[in-house]
Amino acid sequence: MDVDTGQEMIEVPPGQVTLSDRRTQRSWTVELSPYRIAAVPVTQALYARITGARPSTAQGDRLPVEGVSWWDAVSFCNALSRHEGLKPVYRLGAGAETGTAETGTAETETAEWDWAADGYRLPTEAEWEHACRAGTAGARYGHLEEIAWYRANSHEQIHDVGGKQPNAWGLHDMLGNVWEWAWDVYDAEVYGTYRVLRGGGWFDEPWSCRASVRRRSHPTFRIDDVGFRVARTVRPR
Repeated sequence: MDVDTGQEMIEVPPGQVTLSDRRTQRSWTVELSPYRIAAVPVTQALYARITGARPSTAQGDRLPVEGVSWWDAVSFCNALSRHEGLKPVYRLGAGAETGTAETGTAETETAEWDWAADGYRLPTEAEWEHACRAGTAGARYGHLEEIAWYRANSHEQIHDVGGKQPNAWGLHDMLGNVWEWAWDVYDAEVYGTYRVLRGGGWFDEPWSCRASVRRRSHPTFRIDDVGFRVARTVRPR
């Protein structure tokens, strides 16, 4: 597969990950089956090839796509699945894949996960953190300067994917460069439909570029340091 377009998928072994939330002081443990996750975030080249759109502020084929909402990300996953002859994972409410959900009506839109589908999807935040850690237990899987584009070394701009050292499982840019959308709702009781963001971005301080950091935003939110990477479920043989 071509890492430049973000299509190389890494098979992640099963495992257990403990997530934590600083705001609520809560932690919870998740058991994970094997899955596949992209070696790099979705690039602008891949996004344009599948959707025909180039929404990003900074332009470059090997740059991560940014300026994409959570709705954009799940719609892309479905489009990529159809492009490759796979069954789309998400059943999206009317308007979600045509853009009308971006006009402020997304509170009433729905996105359901078809567990039987074999297509592309967003990682859950447990899958994201398990993949980011790659068997490590510390705040990061390596020295920050070597693994991430962040505020101190990015010159306040986004960078091509794959330019920093990968983790032990071959995943690049899990920290820094762009925040990544996860599938999960952050805290429905307090924040409603807000979805989880992980990983830190090119404008962030070191504190934000840690494996455990959770942030959130509305699923219609778009900004120049938020992108995503894709995952796929591994079916029993």
